Amino acid sequence: MFRGYNLRQKEVVNIKTAERLGYIHDVEISEITGNIEAIIVPRRGCILKRLLGGGELIIPWDAIEVVGEDLVLVRLFSADVEKLT
Repeated sequence: MFRGYNLRQKEVVNIKTAERLGYIHDVEISEITGNIEAIIVPRRGCILKRLLGGGELIIPWDAIEVVGEDLVLVRLFSADVEKLT
């Protein structure tokens, strides 16, 4: 078992494209079940978007394949990444 704060600062890698997506910044938790629904990764180079409330990837928990010691491997197709931005 791991705690939510252990997810922070783990690097997220898309195993479909081998792209480094960034580091986990936050998580979305269901108010009803208490389960983690998604991880949030700030987009690189989008400082202005982040300041204005955008520029982050919200990756659904079911897209996560493996949570390792240093990495989180996700399976996203390029169309999925475009929808998440």
